[in-house]
Amino acid sequence: MTSSSSATTRHDATESRRVHNETKPAFKTTEFIAYVVMVLGVLIASLVVDGNGNGDNGASGDFFRADRAWLYVTMLTIGYMVSRGLAKAGSHATRNA
Repeated sequence: MTSSSSATTRHDATESRRVHNETKPAFKTTEFIAYVVMVLGVLIASLVVDGNGNGDNGASGDFFRADRAWLYVTMLTIGYMVSRGLAKAGSHATRNA
């Protein structure tokens, strides 16, 4: 009886194992929230900021052009992807066999 009891316990223990990843999903991290806020900030600043300060949104010369804003968004995206890659590089995933 003891051998079947221990086999049942061992079997239950193996079924209760969960798949565990060391890092959180990307959308649950603070770095993702910071990334989204920064991208929105750059795009809004590009829309609002002009060079002459009179609020005409750059009619006489755009100080923060769209191409510069998208360059900054691209740099933010590359930085975010590198940071997620570094976070995932040190993790190991354990899966049920």
